[in-house]
Amino acid sequence: MKRCDPALTTRTDVPRVPPDLVRAAARLPTATLHEAGGKVGALPSAIRPVAPAFRLAGPALTVHSPPGDNLWLHRALDIARPGDVLVVFCGGAHEHGYWGEVMATMAQARGLGGLVIDGCVRDGALLSQMGFPVFARGLCIRGTGKDFAAMGWINHPVTMGDVVVHAGDLVVGDGDGVVALPRERIEGILAAASTREAQEAAILERLRAGESTLDVYGWR
Repeated sequence: MKRCDPALTTRTDVPRVPPDLVRAAARLPTATLHEAGGKVGALPSAIRPVAPAFRLAGPALTVHSPPGDNLWLHRALDIARPGDVLVVFCGGAHEHGYWGEVMATMAQARGLGGLVIDGCVRDGALLSQMGFPVFARGLCIRGTGKDFAAMGWINHPVTMGDVVVHAGDLVVGDGDGVVALPRERIEGILAAASTREAQEAAILERLRAGESTLDVYGWR
């Protein structure tokens, strides 16, 4: 049987967001990071946490998987580093369970930061119990294949909606959704996000004191 050599389309050494910046971003809401970056990086709203309390933050390990096949996800798991967040595009074939308890167990044992997939997963209740953060379009029991001749890509750019995610970019997810931010801009975005949070706190105090949003924002 003809086999595709995964080494031909796999990058193993990519620059990643430093851990201290990941920790800082993890404390901020995704909406704030999106706005602070100039309204960039919002992944499709259909990609949601499997459990409401799930949060994740980490450098993206990107995967372009053949439709209906999860072999390249297993290959990505094999080279992932602690803290990495797998960001997976499935060729637009959403209705498959690309990920479940087995893969989450390996990812958790290796200290990965989570999974963001533009497709579905299975074992939702078990994933919730495990606490490994998974963000997906939904749950689907339909199985996947393992085509060793199919071409995929690891740590190459992937597109989700109108966002291009590069390997090493910062990915943050919470109950509102997922944002992917360019690695080269992270420090500036974090500074702007912190300023925005402080400004919003001051606005909330004015509103609690009885002012109108029309006055606070100067919209009269």
